[in-house]
Amino acid sequence: MKVTKTKLQGVVIIEPDVYQDERGFFLQTYQETDYLKAGVTEKFVQDNHSRSTRGVLRGLHFQTKKPQGKLVRVTHGAVYDVAVDINPESPTFTEWVGIELNEDNHLQLYIPPGYAHGFAVLSESADFLYKCTDYFDPGNEIGIAWNDPDIAIDWPIGSPIVSEKDSKWTNLSDTLSQ
Repeated sequence: MKVTKTKLQGVVIIEPDVYQDERGFFLQTYQETDYLKAGVTEKFVQDNHSRSTRGVLRGLHFQTKKPQGKLVRVTHGAVYDVAVDINPESPTFTEWVGIELNEDNHLQLYIPPGYAHGFAVLSESADFLYKCTDYFDPGNEIGIAWNDPDIAIDWPIGSPIVSEKDSKWTNLSDTLSQ
């Protein structure tokens, strides 16, 4: 397994070893000791699976009282996945990292607790799987506008399909001042 650090503290790209032949492929998607060596020290308590169609943008989400770390991957299709530093005390505050995750590259992105997260679907549909370090608490969820100009994410889609809930999030500066 290859681990690549990003400019955001603790956010890493994980490239698992893939064993492929004429029958198909095999890869290990999680093994605790390997991930501990990679710096992923939190325990995972919940797995989620979402399916979305082309142009859907989910996010940018985070939880305030019980922040979730996420280990994310795609098993079908392709997404552009983004982590945003939302900690005002951080030297990389408002900076973001984006990467394409797809069924062929098998890449994973680990996003520690305390970051906002979102993704946009690039393929006809995509199955997105993620392990979480804390339980989802709907009363604790908050978000940031996907098109916040202070963050300026370069999303690779034109007019995203956004849920009603996600369309109501405000810019990060407004969210933090509430």
